[in-house]
Amino acid sequence: MNKLTKFAGLGAFAATTFVSLPAWAQDATGPIQNPSVEQMATMVNKGDTTWMLVSSALVLMMAIPALALFYGGLVRTKNMLSLLMQVFMIVSICAIMWVVVGYSLAFTAGSPFIGGLSKAMLAGVSTGTFAATFSNNVYIPEYTFVIFQMTFACITPALFIGAFAERIKFWPLMLFVIGWSLLAYYPIAHMVWFWAGPDFLVDFPADMGYLWAKGALDFAGGTVVHINAGIAGLVGCLVIGPRIGHNKEPMPPHSLTLTMVGAALLWVGWFGFNAGSNLEANAITALAFLNTFVATAAATVAWCLVEQVRHGRSSLLGAVTGAVAGLVAITPACGFASPGGALVLGLLVSPVCYIFVSSVKKAFGYDDSLDVFGVHCIGGIIGAIGTGIVADPSLGGQGWVDYTVFPAVAGAYDMAAQVMTQLKAVGLTLVWSGLVSFVLFYVIKLVFGLRSSSDDERQGLDQTSHGESAYNM
Repeated sequence: MNKLTKFAGLGAFAATTFVSLPAWAQDATGPIQNPSVEQMATMVNKGDTTWMLVSSALVLMMAIPALALFYGGLVRTKNMLSLLMQVFMIVSICAIMWVVVGYSLAFTAGSPFIGGLSKAMLAGVSTGTFAATFSNNVYIPEYTFVIFQMTFACITPALFIGAFAERIKFWPLMLFVIGWSLLAYYPIAHMVWFWAGPDFLVDFPADMGYLWAKGALDFAGGTVVHINAGIAGLVGCLVIGPRIGHNKEPMPPHSLTLTMVGAALLWVGWFGFNAGSNLEANAITALAFLNTFVATAAATVAWCLVEQVRHGRSSLLGAVTGAVAGLVAITPACGFASPGGALVLGLLVSPVCYIFVSSVKKAFGYDDSLDVFGVHCIGGIIGAIGTGIVADPSLGGQGWVDYTVFPAVAGAYDMAAQVMTQLKAVGLTLVWSGLVSFVLFYVIKLVFGLRSSSDDERQGLDQTSHGESAYNM
């Protein structure tokens, strides 16, 4: 099949669930093509809606408090509060932006690269409108879909702040987050995840994002979230420069206890991130949940084994870093891989990420403070490319779904072609987000300045940026 006519379940939307039509639809007449709004209302299941709202809360928890605690524990005491404040504020700003323009730019028809403004301020969205899932004739309330996708838009920019932690000005960072969301996150989300839906694509074949049309597989955000944010983090740490004393004085985490708590909350919240991306509560949801569990456990063990071989001991910092690497790697593959494939991805990602956060970073001398590039970008690349392999039905994977016919059917899988498509999606994301980030950082640096003064950095950003301290003892 020509790649332009190949469509796969992907992203914070994906699943091979066309086989699970609601019972009422499996009658002599079959599923309804292009259902009316009134018909969609009868195709909503309360269980799906409940699961998606729970998943949304879990993803929000991943940002606040999980990511804030994870990052905060890794920095020095004098900068703990600044990390908490940055994450909290990013979530707040991005939630507002999502309602104002973000949802419309990401999930309405426009061009293959960005949506339009027809749903700005959620115009036309109401309690009587619905969003498609990945099964014919299965819908969820559109507000539910707006909420779920909003949590992704909120946590993604919060990920890259760890790359240049302890040295960036607060409000210039917020300006960067606004610009990056508009120019990087919304376009990539649109390219990877926007489409007309399984009941409409046959009649509206132009309603899809560029990478969706190419057949790229991304169940829950390997490209949209992790590679996107990871490359932005690397660009940021290069433009801003290293911390004072980098590679000259010790900068140990001030509280690995809080970092472990944050990592554990991330792991739990990630079940909403990954399994929720199926948009329904069914067997594929359970598969994504299981794969997320297995890959994370495998990556944790693998990182600790690498440390044991390399240093003669395993560390808690290594264990939690491995867990995050596993979560990142399984994200694009969680609804496509078999549990065995998830296990392999988890075992492979940790050694590769370990090399990047230790040897590669040291060799090139860049100060990626909390290893955002080494874990999120590299882990996301491994997961995105690996998805093309583990999704193969011959290896127990779920394959892809051909939505160019109605009802949807399973497509013929070509591993080599799929891996090539995954590589193209990775490359486009790296170039797009990298260039956007570089331009934004440089413009803000020239106009407002990005970096705190030397005195402020030495004193700590808690006091100099916010006039508070994380601890008063």
